[in-house]
Amino acid sequence: MPVALTLVALIVAAVATLVFLRLETWPGRTARQSTAALERLGKDLRAAFIDIAHLQPRITINNRVYMEQTKPVSELVVLSRRIEVEHELLHSWVGSAKRVKLHGTFNVKAGFDLRQNLSIDIRPGEIVVQLPHAQILGIEEGGLDVLAFENGLWNRISGEDVQNELSILPQLAREKATESSLPAEAEHALQQQIEQRIHTQQPLRLIFTNGQKRE
Repeated sequence: MPVALTLVALIVAAVATLVFLRLETWPGRTARQSTAALERLGKDLRAAFIDIAHLQPRITINNRVYMEQTKPVSELVVLSRRIEVEHELLHSWVGSAKRVKLHGTFNVKAGFDLRQNLSIDIRPGEIVVQLPHAQILGIEEGGLDVLAFENGLWNRISGEDVQNELSILPQLAREKATESSLPAEAEHALQQQIEQRIHTQQPLRLIFTNGQKRE
């Protein structure tokens, strides 16, 4: 009987010691597991941006640099839209009027300048992606129609008149695309692409900074 009691006491002591050791090391093990999970998330985010934007962003985990950004070699076009614009020149001189009216179709592209800063900060409570605001990246002419080309008797249409009208159309297309919120739609589309590509427990927050706008 004394032997049995001694054995029980030893077992209880061993279990208590094991429990104590597990409790003592629990914060460290939890931290290691948490860091490992965040690092896996960092790799997934890196893969997502490589797929979407063809670059690796700067990634920090709990304010520690995990991956540096690779040098971007291109821009990220997220959306493109067909924009149609018209402009008319009507000029009268000494009772003689000339008139030029043009209609242009343009493919306007909106997205992000990858030469500007892009960073991802992974935290236990949220993921913060910081990048410049979307902007108009390019305008390609898709078609041009001459709606009116009327010379006055002594007020003739010059080559300079035509060139001025041709240069105005892309500017109008850019303004129309901006007024229709195409850059804002590009920002929303990028967030959707990231969320569809990455499924996380933490909320994903995109912070857009004021980058240098392209003219």
